[in-house]
Amino acid sequence: MPQRTNDLGQPIGEPVPNWVSRPVPARTALQGRTCRLEPLRDEAHAARLHEQYRADREGALWTYLPYGPFEAASHYARWVQWAQSQTDPIFYAIVDLASGEPVGVASYLRIDPAMGAIEVGHLCFAPALQRTAASSEAMYLMMRHAFDDLGYRRYEWKCDSLNAPSLAAARRLGFRFEGTFRQAVVTKGRNRDTSWLSIVDGEWPPIRTALEAWLAPSNFDTTGRQRRAIGDLMPPAPA
Repeated sequence: MPQRTNDLGQPIGEPVPNWVSRPVPARTALQGRTCRLEPLRDEAHAARLHEQYRADREGALWTYLPYGPFEAASHYARWVQWAQSQTDPIFYAIVDLASGEPVGVASYLRIDPAMGAIEVGHLCFAPALQRTAASSEAMYLMMRHAFDDLGYRRYEWKCDSLNAPSLAAARRLGFRFEGTFRQAVVTKGRNRDTSWLSIVDGEWPPIRTALEAWLAPSNFDTTGRQRRAIGDLMPPAPA
């Protein structure tokens, strides 16, 4: 497609016809087959989440987060009380439907309705959630809600550039690496270079198809082992 130009011959971007500001996500549950995302609440989730996080005996969950670890349940409850009062980020508890237990936290943040951009972050998955279909389904539910229900154009994932598991998870879910912001943050007294990744709305339909195919019950055998990996189903990244 030829580059668009203005009357002065300067290159300009493609038009976005009829664009209007998008809604802010509502504090409503997102229901899946293996998990449900519920608005994070102290009385419903704090004590049970803290107990789940205790299975991470070395505290590795908190290395790249700006808070934690929390030694006492009361300390974590105070953090949840703060989190549930925020309007950006909007925090969710990830509830495993098989056990009924909350096993992780995720949020929408840096919500920009006018530009149609939104980020997923504050991911803290207890050992019981890690490397499960529910962990991937939770991320799919948040992506689907942002793109299909709310009409956002850009969905972002940012993490410490040294956080190899987070980078691998983002790529596995279809995010494209955009670059590294050097010396972006000082957190816990340490420098953080921040890696940026994203999915844009034009990329979303084939990614959604791949995730839905991977999450389908038929993709898992009787022991819960996947038949095909997400990477085998994802569309190739554009050149």
